[in-house]
Amino acid sequence: MKKTIFASLGLLLLAHATGSQAENSNGKNIFVQRCAMCHGADLKGTGPLANKSNPPTPDLSTAAFKKRLHDYPGVIVSSVVLRPNGDLIPKTLRENGVKLPAFTWRVQDLRDLNAYMTTEISKRR
Repeated sequence: MKKTIFASLGLLLLAHATGSQAENSNGKNIFVQRCAMCHGADLKGTGPLANKSNPPTPDLSTAAFKKRLHDYPGVIVSSVVLRPNGDLIPKTLRENGVKLPAFTWRVQDLRDLNAYMTTEISKRR
């Protein structure tokens, strides 16, 4: 009985770890394709368009930003991505001739992007 419980628990943990890796991969792909041009691969606001927006692109690798991601999971990411009343990001892209393909955001994409950034900030500290 104990072996069955531990085996089941092990499979559950493995499935969770594999799922987390897949989600992190999705978050990384989204970040690289849609965010790194401004925020840079290092999340420090060092991308090629970082200084072409007003205000300049923020550094996402700070402890303060990590705390915001933790305290408001998904809210920070979705508020930037789904900007209901402003187009700073699209304006910066248009003014610099950058055309991103259309993307239909799913709730899971927002979660994955949040998780990816949280993980990357932790690695870089």
